[in-house]
Amino acid sequence: MSQQTAITPTRAQDFPEWYQQVIKAADMAENSEVRGCMVIKPWGYAIWELIQKDLDRRFKETGHSNAYFPLLIPISYLEKEAEHAEGFATECAVVTHHRLQARKDPATGKTRMIPEGELTEKFVIRPTSETVIGAAFARWTSSYRDLPLKINQWCNVMRWEMRPRIFLRTAEFLWQEGHTAHETRDEAIGEARMMHKVYEDFQRDVLAIPTIPGEKTEAERFPGAEMTLTVEAMVQDRKAIQAGTSHFLGQNFSKAQNISFTGRDNTVQFAWTSSWGVSTRMIGALIMTHSDDDGLVCPPRVAPQQVVIIPVTPKADTADAVIAHCEELAARLRSQSFHGEPLRVVVDKRDLSGGTKKWEWVKKGVPVRLEIGPRDLEKGSVCLQRRDQSTSEKVFKPEAEVVDGMVALLDDIQQNLLRKATEFRDSHIRRASSMAELEANFSGEQDADWLLVPWDGSPEQEEELAKRLRISIRCIPVGSMGTGEEAPCILTGKPTTRRVIWARSY
Repeated sequence: MSQQTAITPTRAQDFPEWYQQVIKAADMAENSEVRGCMVIKPWGYAIWELIQKDLDRRFKETGHSNAYFPLLIPISYLEKEAEHAEGFATECAVVTHHRLQARKDPATGKTRMIPEGELTEKFVIRPTSETVIGAAFARWTSSYRDLPLKINQWCNVMRWEMRPRIFLRTAEFLWQEGHTAHETRDEAIGEARMMHKVYEDFQRDVLAIPTIPGEKTEAERFPGAEMTLTVEAMVQDRKAIQAGTSHFLGQNFSKAQNISFTGRDNTVQFAWTSSWGVSTRMIGALIMTHSDDDGLVCPPRVAPQQVVIIPVTPKADTADAVIAHCEELAARLRSQSFHGEPLRVVVDKRDLSGGTKKWEWVKKGVPVRLEIGPRDLEKGSVCLQRRDQSTSEKVFKPEAEVVDGMVALLDDIQQNLLRKATEFRDSHIRRASSMAELEANFSGEQDADWLLVPWDGSPEQEEELAKRLRISIRCIPVGSMGTGEEAPCILTGKPTTRRVIWARSY
């Protein structure tokens, strides 16, 4: 007899549907009436706010300032950067008219809104803002003394999506996009690498997601970039999620947008630019990395509530005393600091059964649940349960010990989630040295490991192989993982020291 779980189907039965059911059970988001778009509900948005707050601090500590740029981008801007525009052409939503006229349909009697006032120049709803921010940088730059420009924007973008999935792929999503302009090539490359490291550190330390940092191949680069750096996350069905990218754009955009300046030698030069971004896709990666068959498992650093206290009130004559004590306990916990922020604690006083409350908070992924009843009050004890452990596992501890140890406990949960995710990832990255191994690994519909292989194929050969096996090169890993002793490329047989990771992906 199989064990009852809060989420059906389970991960093993149907991982994609399990993912959707976790989002629903945790009340994080839902599909909008607009196809391909989502409504992010308060619990899901609170996670995004915590992500945003931590990243925003990191951006400002590395010298960046926030700004805002228009949602609508003139098509003429995209026409200046052909390679970039072609890369997004099939995903663009175009604004063509500037008013609506109400007209009654004589056949049905219904009023219909008819677009009128065709625009002389059409606008694209931003899929990304390189072109419009480049135009602003051109206005702001005249001398090397104006550089570097280091700007970040928090906003929404739209990329028309045919196969939407909440958080992972939606037509409209939230993100941040950093854009910088520099005097020299080395400065711009250094910027791209620095922000790549910021993303790696943030995802490891805050989301408890151990990514593989690396560089994209030519075939997988951002349109118009000279170098694209990525952080790749492995989720529980072993697929990859591109969890953040940082791009060195060379002078491609500065020449197209005329971001020029008078240099130190009094000659007119073009700036060197970078861009980098992460999105609400990270929430999808978090869900798929940590959650289980009972719902969301949320790392403490981004949990909207880190501790929930559930008063157990079987009798009316003791209810007020139990609830008052729970509020007092919550206040004591909130007075403590966890990574520079007061502990986030809620007392669940709703008129619901204890079991109903417990399972709601389990499914929402709250790291620590505390239950206190009349007997606990008498003993000075607390029933404690951790979300990173079995839902049936509980311990009874003296309340003072729980209060004194809560910060350390949350840190332990954070590190335990990272440890488990790292062990899972490392156990499913394998080295391979032949096409036969690659084809065997990715044949069929079963979950497939990531393969680290010698590679010297051309972009055309890479695209053909990717299409045939429905896989992609996720990255050339940075450091020792991305290089090795000279060995034959698995496709061409040419000697190479380069190693790449092939995987299925979202």
